[in-house]
Amino acid sequence: MVFSRLFFIFFFFVICIIAYASSGSIKQKNTILLIASLIFYAWGEPLYILLLLISSVINYLSALAIEHFRGKTLDSVFTFLAVAFNLLALGYYKYSGFIAENINALFSSDIIPVPDIDHMPIGISFFTFQTISYIIDCHWEEVHAEKSYPNFLMYLSLFPQLIAGPIVRYSTVSEEIQNRKICISDIRYGLNRFILGLSKKVILADNLYEIVKNIFGEAKNDFANVNNATFVGAWLGAIVYAMYIYFDFSGYSDMAIGMGRIFGFHFDENFNHPFICKDVTEFWQRWHISLSTFFRDYLLYVPIFGKRRKYGGLFLVWFCTGLWHGASWNFIIWGLYYGLFVFLEMKIGKKKMKSIPVALRHIYNKLVIIIGFGIFYFEDLGKLGTFLKTLFGFGGNGFISSIDKMSFVNNMFLIILAVVCTFPILDIFKKLSDKSYTAQVAISFSTTWVCAFLLLLCSLLLVNSTNQPFLYFRF
Repeated sequence: MVFSRLFFIFFFFVICIIAYASSGSIKQKNTILLIASLIFYAWGEPLYILLLLISSVINYLSALAIEHFRGKTLDSVFTFLAVAFNLLALGYYKYSGFIAENINALFSSDIIPVPDIDHMPIGISFFTFQTISYIIDCHWEEVHAEKSYPNFLMYLSLFPQLIAGPIVRYSTVSEEIQNRKICISDIRYGLNRFILGLSKKVILADNLYEIVKNIFGEAKNDFANVNNATFVGAWLGAIVYAMYIYFDFSGYSDMAIGMGRIFGFHFDENFNHPFICKDVTEFWQRWHISLSTFFRDYLLYVPIFGKRRKYGGLFLVWFCTGLWHGASWNFIIWGLYYGLFVFLEMKIGKKKMKSIPVALRHIYNKLVIIIGFGIFYFEDLGKLGTFLKTLFGFGGNGFISSIDKMSFVNNMFLIILAVVCTFPILDIFKKLSDKSYTAQVAISFSTTWVCAFLLLLCSLLLVNSTNQPFLYFRF
């Protein structure tokens, strides 16, 4: 089940809201959300819901054991076993085939059978990281173990953020699981945020991806036409793809945060206008914040060979960041590529970085980011090499083609709109509304009508469209 489908928007979600609003106690509300979440996940993964349930039982019992044996050896033992279980489950479904194929290729022999896994459990990377953060936080005494299994299962399976994040830590919502209140302003904010995210996905992301496909072809398609890309085409494709990923993923996060607010939960922000960053380090402080902070808090300071190593930890984080995004070498290269620039900025230092003219810093980091998303797109290393050669003027297909001109001219207004929407425009209106009550009323009234129009427009676009699933569903 996908958020950007009419069935979800006007049937499943509406029924959830009505049932939730009709329930009385917080226990009844949690039960409604739990049932809805299990139905939501089973809708597309009827078999893999067993994996989610098994994971929930093991992590629930492990946290109780960790708290029971606090300060004793068994505390660490249960922590290790729980984290190991989560990583092994993730590793089997997501990386076992990749590892087996590479070992077989290294020895030119089928010494390891490649697991026959048709597709991964949706969202396994997200709910696995949630359980790991929960277990480690219990071990560190940051949170108390949840005593109610239904409440813990609801936290783990909560459908707004289950399959594509943000990675919600238990500490963020632990109080709200037990006690939360919803007012009209929460519902209004939640609906507006949901519609904003839906608009990012349907109006911007889906149409931007069509431009990318016209230039590069499908990323996993053997007939991808990157070999025919010109210098301008390669840059245009990479720029548009960067914006596509942003609007696709931040759109999902907006929808998840909006739905969470409607049900009384305050999820942390996952994006903070990353393209206005002045350097690569700042970009990753604004992009996929829940993943960045997860690795910062749980992996950056892990002892390597018995010691905490500043730069060793840094590259371990970026290796894992790349690997988290997919079982393919281009993702590992992508992660280490960004890690290299973060390392260089650390060596230069914040003061020296700030002394560089802002315009130059913007040009530098945007070039790094655009090239990075090109690396992200091509899972085939041969096509990736062709793309990089073309990007730097060695592709042999010329500077620009008539197809590139037509692609830009036909989509010029879409591209301009996308660029404008990467800026914090809504923050400007928020500041205006804070200055006077009249401005607040006017902006609130206008927002309602704009959101109603956007919902209507998205609905019309979805009627006859072939829906493009959220990119991060596969993670």
